[in-house]
Amino acid sequence: MLLWTRIVLVGLICLSLVSSGMGCGPGRGYGRRRHPKKLTPLAYKQFIPNVAEKTLGASGRYEGKITRNSERFKELTPNYNTDIIFKDEENTGADRLMTQRCKDKLNSLAISVMNQWPGVKLRVTEGWDEDGHHFEESLHYEGRAVDITTSDRDKSKYGTLSRLAVEAGFDWVYYESKAHIHCSVKAENSVAAKSGGCFPGSSTVTLQDGTKKAVRDLQKGDRVLAADDDGQPIYTDFIMFIDQDSTTRRLFYVIETDSGHKITLTAAHLLFISRNSTEEERMSAVFASQVQPGQNVFVFDANRLEPVTVKRIYTQEHEGSFAPVTMQGTVVVDQVLASCYAVIEDHELAHWALAPVRLAHWVSSLFISAKPRASAQNDGVHWYSKILYQLGTWLLDSHSIHPLGMSVCPS
Repeated sequence: MLLWTRIVLVGLICLSLVSSGMGCGPGRGYGRRRHPKKLTPLAYKQFIPNVAEKTLGASGRYEGKITRNSERFKELTPNYNTDIIFKDEENTGADRLMTQRCKDKLNSLAISVMNQWPGVKLRVTEGWDEDGHHFEESLHYEGRAVDITTSDRDKSKYGTLSRLAVEAGFDWVYYESKAHIHCSVKAENSVAAKSGGCFPGSSTVTLQDGTKKAVRDLQKGDRVLAADDDGQPIYTDFIMFIDQDSTTRRLFYVIETDSGHKITLTAAHLLFISRNSTEEERMSAVFASQVQPGQNVFVFDANRLEPVTVKRIYTQEHEGSFAPVTMQGTVVVDQVLASCYAVIEDHELAHWALAPVRLAHWVSSLFISAKPRASAQNDGVHWYSKILYQLGTWLLDSHSIHPLGMSVCPS
C-alpha cells in the first residue's frame, strides 16, 4: 500500500511541476511564468556575485594554504576529465588538483563549453598553486580557484565563457583579464556550504490566540500567522517539518531591519522582498543569501504586513534547524514574512510541488474533529523532500537551484 501511495504522489508531483497554475505567492502578478534567462556575457572586469570573493555571499573566507605535506592535502582530488585541457606548465599535475566542489563545477562547465561551441574545449591555465605565484590568501592555494580560457584561446568568447561559469554554479566568477577568467568556490568544510533552508529552533511564530511559540515546538494542526495570496495576514495550519535537525550547529544569516526586527534563516531559504513600489510585483521570493541591505522585507506590525528596509546582514551559529511547512506555503517568523520553501528559486513552483502534502492534510482533517495528538517527528530530510529535489535536478535549470543544493538540514 505504501509503495502505491508513493507512486501516486510522484505522479502528482510531476503534474505539479509542469502545471502553469495560478499564482500562489503573496501579491498580485507573482504567479506569472518565468522566462528562460538570456545568456548575457559578462563585461570585462565584471564579477558575479557583485561582492568581494572572500565574503560570505561569494566563496567565503580564506582557510589557509594547502601543501603536499599538510593534513588538508587529502581535501584535494585530481581531475582527469578528458574534455578539459590542463596547461600544467609546472609539469607537476598541480593544476589538476582541486576540491570536489570545484571539480564538480568545472566538469559541468566543460559540458556547457562543448555545447556552446562544438569542437572547443575548456582550458585550465591555473589550478592549485603550491609555488606561491599568486597574491597572499589566494584561493588557488586551497584548490578552490581556477583560471580558465577556451581551448582555441579566442578572447571574443571569454565574456560568454564567464556567463557559462556562473550558470555552472561557481560561487564567484571574475572576468579578471583579457587572458583568462577567474572562478572560485566555497570551502568543502565550510559551515556555510553545509547549511540549507531552515530556521533555528529558537525562532518564534505567532499562534491564532496571539501567543508566541518556538519553531521547534510546533505541532501538527497549530494555526500560525502567514500571508495569503494577496499578501494579507492569515492564520494557517502547520502541516509538518520537511527538514529537521535538533542538535547540529549551523551557520545562519541574520537579516536585521531598521525597525529592529530580524529574521534568522539559512542561505538557501526563500525570503520575500519588495523589488519596487509597483502593485504588480510588490513581493518577490529570493534566497536569503541574495538579500542586500537597502532592500525591503515584510514585517507584521499592527495587524498588517509592512515593507521595512534591511539595515544589515550578518551571520550567527545556532543549534538546531527546522523547516516548517504550512497550508498557505508562507509563515511569519520573528515577525518577518518568509516562504516555507528553500533550495528551488521559485516559491510558486515549490508550492505546487507540495500540493499532495496539503491535500493529504486537508483530507485527514475531515476525519479528525479535534486537534490531532502531537507526535514526534524524526530528525532528517523528509523522504518527500528528497523526491522533490531529485525531480528538480532533472527538470530545472541549474540557476534555479541554490548552489548549496540538497545540503538542506542533512541528517
